[in-house]
Amino acid sequence: MSFKSGIATLVGRPNVGKSTLLNQLVGTKVSIVSDRPQTTRNQIHGVWNGPGTQVVFIDTPGIHKPKTELGRRLNQRSTDALSAVDVICFMIDATAPIGAGDRYIAGLLAEVGTPVILVVNKTDAAPPEEILGHLAGAAGTLGDFAAYVPLSAQTGDGTEALLGEITSRLPEGPLYYPHGVVTDQPDTFLAAELLREKLLAVAREELPHSLAVTVEEIEERPDLLFLRAVVRVERDSQKGIVIGKGGSVIRDAGTAARIELEALLGTKVHLETQVKVDKDWQRRPDALDRLGL
Repeated sequence: MSFKSGIATLVGRPNVGKSTLLNQLVGTKVSIVSDRPQTTRNQIHGVWNGPGTQVVFIDTPGIHKPKTELGRRLNQRSTDALSAVDVICFMIDATAPIGAGDRYIAGLLAEVGTPVILVVNKTDAAPPEEILGHLAGAAGTLGDFAAYVPLSAQTGDGTEALLGEITSRLPEGPLYYPHGVVTDQPDTFLAAELLREKLLAVAREELPHSLAVTVEEIEERPDLLFLRAVVRVERDSQKGIVIGKGGSVIRDAGTAARIELEALLGTKVHLETQVKVDKDWQRRPDALDRLGL
């Protein structure tokens, strides 16, 4: 029996549910989730294995009109992920009108020559008539697609249909990752992203795009993984928000991130945190290079 494998990219506007879908497909958290747009800043790989089949999914930053150097780079990462893949999943939101951003992305996809599956997400939050309207409207305004799949990334309803559409279009290929591997992201990256997710949940209005988290040190100790994380903001006032009264915000976020990280890694974790001001980091190419963005 031949083995089929390939790469599928998830693309769409910010906040359409790409990261939620990736986590749902691979069965565990590999990409952080927030209701703030542009939460995803890197290409996140998640691995799905089926009978005689492996799909490597790429979660990408939402494509948007950039206002900073960071935004421009995030768009570039997303468009880079449209080439040299086997299938593209173009996600739109069933609860929001089809807009200029969707049409812009559709125009990009029309030029790549790769099979594109239109995924209408958030069906759990939209009535059936709106979902049907999106499917019909997409066919009329966004172009022709290889397949149309309504689903809920939150509940998982419809994901089997999506996997069927993807795997039917895969070529014969190798096993890219051993069975049991769900992502190629290192523990340091996952720890940094989890801490950023917890901080976004608390400071969601004040500084969603001004937060950057990196793990500067990692050490495996007996029965313990030690991590030192640095949280960067752009202003002194933002530093106060992140730290919170009596250190409450950074302490609570660090605890929540540590508990989730321990569950994911299956080991005890000591997470040490520090908050620094790095003025206008998301507008400075040198700072973005240093942060790996």
